[in-house]
Amino acid sequence: MVTETAGSLSNADDAEDKGTYDLDSYRYRYHIALDGNGANGLEGMAGVCLFLYEPEQQRYAYKINYYDGIAAGHAVSVNPSGTIGFLGNAGQHLLFYDARTLEEISRVSTLRHEGVNTSLHGSTHLVWLSDSEFITAIGAHFYRFSVHDLERAERLCAHRVKLPHAMKLTASKRYLVYGSMDNPHFGRRGEARHVGILDLQTLEAKVIDLPATCWHVAVSAQSDVFYCVSFRVLPQDHVDYHEWAMAYLKEYAFEIDAATGTVLRHWAAGREVPAHINSDVCLSDRELIFCNGGSQTIMCIDLETFASYRFIDERPGVQEHLDRPREVGSQVFDIFARGNFFSNSRHFVGALGVSRFALLDSIYGCQLSKDQSLLFTANRGLNQLVIYDYPACEVRLKVSMPPLQDYFDWLPATADPRLGFHHSHLLG
Repeated sequence: MVTETAGSLSNADDAEDKGTYDLDSYRYRYHIALDGNGANGLEGMAGVCLFLYEPEQQRYAYKINYYDGIAAGHAVSVNPSGTIGFLGNAGQHLLFYDARTLEEISRVSTLRHEGVNTSLHGSTHLVWLSDSEFITAIGAHFYRFSVHDLERAERLCAHRVKLPHAMKLTASKRYLVYGSMDNPHFGRRGEARHVGILDLQTLEAKVIDLPATCWHVAVSAQSDVFYCVSFRVLPQDHVDYHEWAMAYLKEYAFEIDAATGTVLRHWAAGREVPAHINSDVCLSDRELIFCNGGSQTIMCIDLETFASYRFIDERPGVQEHLDRPREVGSQVFDIFARGNFFSNSRHFVGALGVSRFALLDSIYGCQLSKDQSLLFTANRGLNQLVIYDYPACEVRLKVSMPPLQDYFDWLPATADPRLGFHHSHLLG
């Protein structure tokens, strides 16, 4: 489905639906991974939303595509020339799509290369070495691929972390830095509490121990320094890291030198600070920026002091809850489906503390434009995209997105209509 809407910021929702778009007439191309309407994005559907925006004429357009036979869509990445997109997922596939049309180009099962020890272990992220070559993690190792020959792969080395997740190349392109999820295969010992650094010259990987697990990373544009933000969860029944619960604990951000593996500085926030369950992490010249699906915020930490912070608050109010009974009902159902309330009541209460008593999740996509003038965000819980002027952090555009039923006609009208926004990638 393709929809174009043009109009002023104040009346965009009332503008005419033109039905087609000229992709080259839009300055920004915002790719967002989709995983459907469940609370657990690691078990849902797999699709991509391409959102186009032209700020001068205040025009936007979007296209959405879900892919059959693929599950647990998680993150998107586009090659340097902007022609090929990757839909990372937790379903043990590599899937590539045309970055202009969203049509599938190729896919391959990663199980042909190496098995995994948990179904959560998928190639959720990659780093592009060129327009066609990339590195991703499969099983216990890193592999180098060409997008033109996915059935062949070069095994590089062991990654040495519990369950590799987000990964980025540092400014010099020498170091690949990556976060790690907690791994349910190891039971009580599954908590990661580390990040990894791969030296691409020596193919040696080192692990940096930290006080808390960090899934996601961002890299400096000027030096081989990178940043990671804690993603703190607790295992259901003290052992199950597959159906984990949000932890109402203090959160961290770390500044690390990739060359030496040294933690240069770190930020810690009391559990009351709404910085829980982060997703996209990016940098401006002045701030470390990350969105928080659990706490409904976009957190901005001052880079000069690495102490002071501010945040954009997207916590839904009472009326927004009342307007979304299907979404709230689905969220509550999924939470109770994840664990036994009577043996895990502390997790349910802690989750309410994390969400500040909201019954919807929130922002998972968050990307800053190259000129640092616009902040693009994707709110999963409210099924809407919001563009902020940066650094003012004032709303420039808010777009309500279509229901999931538009793409799956077998879904009943009573089903949760959210598309399932997750990690994102911005071009332009």
